[in-house]
Amino acid sequence: MTRRSFLTLACSVLMLTACGFQLRGQQNYAFKRLYISGGSAAAGARLARIVEGGSDTVVVTSIANADATLQITEGRGIGTLTLNSLGVVEEYQLNLNMNYSLTAKDGTLLIPPSVIALNRAMTYSDQFSQAKASESNILFDDMERDAIDQLTRRLAVVRSMHPAPGEEVPSVAPRAPLPPPPL
Repeated sequence: MTRRSFLTLACSVLMLTACGFQLRGQQNYAFKRLYISGGSAAAGARLARIVEGGSDTVVVTSIANADATLQITEGRGIGTLTLNSLGVVEEYQLNLNMNYSLTAKDGTLLIPPSVIALNRAMTYSDQFSQAKASESNILFDDMERDAIDQLTRRLAVVRSMHPAPGEEVPSVAPRAPLPPPPL
């Protein structure tokens, strides 16, 4: 029986390495002290935890002590996705837009104003309105976590505090409206 479990474990490890799975590992940000301005308290705490836990960069509470300043603004919205034959809402589309930019201490724009735009679909029923309100909060929290994860990967793209011409980080923005989310 131990041989069979060893083979199962070995096969699982081989499959994970073959699919390209890799742990996040240690990030090497160009800045060593980061000041986070704006965004929700939960987003700031998660971002600080990820940055400090995965790199030698620390999040500071004073802009005077920072090498770089990350400015974040969030926007949340709800739109109607589908209606039934009586005109009653059956599904809502939840939208989260996270606008951000990264500026060096000397005013150099390291990441120009960019956007992370996410959406989720949520079915709706008047019969379960309180449960659906809780579900929308859970979905918004999930989108915020996803946006913070994407933001940390975009912060890692900055290689220098003084980029040479042509080495600037391009801004990222959705070019077209987001498609309806799949169900």
